[in-house]
Amino acid sequence: MTSTVGSHGVGDLGRRAAARRAQLGLSLEDVAARAGSTPGYLAYVEEQISSPSPAFLVRLADALETNIQDLAGATADLPQGAALAGHHPRMDELDETECWALIDGHGVGRVAIGGEDGPAVFPVNYQVVDGRIVFMTAADSRLARTTSTGAEVAFEQDRLDEAFSQGWSVLAVGRTRAVLDAAEVRRLQDAMHSRPWAGDGRETFVTLAPERVTGRRIVVPGAPGTTGTGRD
Repeated sequence: MTSTVGSHGVGDLGRRAAARRAQLGLSLEDVAARAGSTPGYLAYVEEQISSPSPAFLVRLADALETNIQDLAGATADLPQGAALAGHHPRMDELDETECWALIDGHGVGRVAIGGEDGPAVFPVNYQVVDGRIVFMTAADSRLARTTSTGAEVAFEQDRLDEAFSQGWSVLAVGRTRAVLDAAEVRRLQDAMHSRPWAGDGRETFVTLAPERVTGRRIVVPGAPGTTGTGRD
């Protein structure tokens, strides 16, 4: 009998788990230890079309710092935030140290700019280098034209836990500059985790030196990962 698989594909779980592990820079042994499993079983989950138990999926998602929906690809083409609000949620302010800890490294964030054509928001692959947020764009793009003037822009990064209707958001505001020095360009090229997902033509490095960094966290008491203070 031929079964019909949804657009996301049940068999993608192993591939997504392996990709997430690589993104975090973790070995099979690292994730297995976090999930209370063995490297051999984790390799089987990554390489085979398998159906791990719900309890193991919860542990695996926690070990990979994600949630089951994202791990299974169930939300790949859906807008975020469709879940209902959690039970008695509250909003906590994050201090600057916490904010940097959340965005430190690399990922995909959003850069908001102003200009004669009105405000605009651009998703970017970013890297944190020496306390600056670095991203690449096309030399002739609106983003490049605006940021190369030293304009003040806003950078935002967030993470949602759809299963428990909680998450965090970090906002960094500061001035930008285009990197023109060849030696610095090479240094940033070596530091970047990934080329821009959007593809060709994005060769101009832009750095954002935040003048203020703020953040907030939605906490649902009793949800996995929360503590007595409501923070992970």
